[in-house]
Amino acid sequence: MIVRDKPSWRELAFALRGSIVPAIAPRIVLLMLFSAGMVCLHRHFAAFPEIDAMGFTVFGIALSLFLGFRNNAAYDRWWEARRLWGGLLADLRSFAREVQLFVPDTAFQKQAIRLSRAFIHLHRANLRNLEDDPLARLHGGEMADAPHPPDAALDRIAAIIGEAYRTGAIDGFGAKALQERLGSITLQQAGCERIAATPLPYVYSLLIYRTTYVYCMLLPLALLGPAGWMTPLFVGIVAYVFLGLAEVTEDLSHPFGTTPNALPLDAICRAAEISLAPHLGEDPPPPLEARDFYLS
Repeated sequence: MIVRDKPSWRELAFALRGSIVPAIAPRIVLLMLFSAGMVCLHRHFAAFPEIDAMGFTVFGIALSLFLGFRNNAAYDRWWEARRLWGGLLADLRSFAREVQLFVPDTAFQKQAIRLSRAFIHLHRANLRNLEDDPLARLHGGEMADAPHPPDAALDRIAAIIGEAYRTGAIDGFGAKALQERLGSITLQQAGCERIAATPLPYVYSLLIYRTTYVYCMLLPLALLGPAGWMTPLFVGIVAYVFLGLAEVTEDLSHPFGTTPNALPLDAICRAAEISLAPHLGEDPPPPLEARDFYLS
């Protein structure tokens, strides 16, 4: 995720980190060259009809409305994912406090809290499809090789809570409170997996990109007469707006990735480590800092 203050006019004009320009620049250039070729052919051979701009205005309004709808849907996914990860962080902090409140055995406390720390890293690696993530391997150990690593961590926590209850190390109220906390963690986990496994319908992407390219390739017909050789510039500006919004939407619809606009899952996991360290009697690690305005 890009982390920076309000940009100055110079940064607005030239900043590339976090911008969508590098991803769409080649396509914009191709569309501008295509429109320049149309202008050249029209100037020398009158090869194309000059069409009234009114139809393109209506077309552009409809396209912008559809892009706005898709952008809202993508942002809803991104924001819901951020809320779920905020809930996971809160649940892990509460779980550590509840373990120390209800369980007198220090060894049990540390085992349960370490497993909760392993869970958050295994969950991050699972969402990002990282098969051999170093931190997940470090904290999760052999659980990283389980069919579903984050579930393996939660199952192990549930198993030791059940064992503690059966041996009398924890009373029924404490066991119930801890299981309810695990249920809340599981609910947040399932919400994240639902988002990761259910992308925006492919037909939306197909329709958006097809319509945008058709619009940008036909737009010179309305500009050949009044704009002349300025046509490629205007086509480039329109392509930047529509293709840029479509690409931003595509980026936001995958909130667990490693793109500049994805969620900073590494930083959230580090925040969990910092919160859990005092409960384990360990020195907390430093928080992750943004590098070149990027927080992973």
